[in-house]
Amino acid sequence: MNLSRIGEAPDYRFSLANERTFLAWIRTALGFLAAGVGLDQFAPDIATPPVRQALALLLCLFAALLAAMGYLRWLRNERAMRLKEDLPYTRILQLVALAMVAAAVVLSGVLLHAR
Repeated sequence: MNLSRIGEAPDYRFSLANERTFLAWIRTALGFLAAGVGLDQFAPDIATPPVRQALALLLCLFAALLAAMGYLRWLRNERAMRLKEDLPYTRILQLVALAMVAAAVVLSGVLLHAR
């Protein structure tokens, strides 16, 4: 999809703000990716290898999902701004918050069990 052919160019400040939001999603995805790699490579005693690898894989897969969702959100917002429509509502933020809570609870349980 070539966005430059859709509607009118929005005020550049809005496009730049949308881009910064996308980059924040990428930073969050990189954080989850680093947590997954770090858990697998630098915490061998935290749990049994299958549990540790499963947790690391889930964190890495969530990182990939976050990056993809961030791009799709950027694309929908940019399209809406170019067509002078309302910005689309997303429930993705709830998913991210729930994933953060789930990761914290599971990793806390693993850490407490490992001691």
